[in-house]
Amino acid sequence: MRLVFMFTVRTLLEGKWPILLLFALTVATVVWCPSRWAPVLPGALWLFVLAFFRDPTRVIPADPALIVAPADGRVVEVATVNEPLYFRGEAKMVGIFMSVFNVHVQRAPVAGRIELVRYFPGRFLDVREPTAGTVNENRFIGIAGADGRRYGVRQIAGLIARRIVGWAEEGATLAKGDRIGMIRFGSRVDLLVPADTEIIVRIGDRVKGGETVVARRK
Repeated sequence: MRLVFMFTVRTLLEGKWPILLLFALTVATVVWCPSRWAPVLPGALWLFVLAFFRDPTRVIPADPALIVAPADGRVVEVATVNEPLYFRGEAKMVGIFMSVFNVHVQRAPVAGRIELVRYFPGRFLDVREPTAGTVNENRFIGIAGADGRRYGVRQIAGLIARRIVGWAEEGATLAKGDRIGMIRFGSRVDLLVPADTEIIVRIGDRVKGGETVVARRK
């Protein structure tokens, strides 16, 4: 429970308007509504939105051979794919679905330097649809790892999550676990790694961004 109430200025600023408006509505119902139950709904909504923008600290694995999850959520896909933009060939992919109850900050899976950032407009299908990863609005981040290998993170907007926020741009140097962005209100993040990487999570596993080891460099 202690993690729920850890915040950073950056994430609170991202959510400042819904947080402030719901807080004002809650206070107004306390002051002006005679029923003691009137503030319950706006108060609950305010707490939910406030919790959505939480940004808990994480324990980052130090071993450079270990690759961490870029997001909190549930693993919904593990596959070998053809990635033409950055890898220009075969890569392994781990797809992570984030519900509205997960932390929505994304983190760097490895240490390295951002070589490529590309934004792609698109649709807003439910991210559990098989085609959502390719047709939905998304932002791709290509990272040249400190080990000389290429890694990718794809932030994918969804049916509810319609704003992708990027905090790291091309040329930025990253430590493993550094915050690189967030997506509002439920979405998906794909991690792409070299084809010879060992994936150590399975579909259905729960992961924490910046902390859970999802793959190991061979």
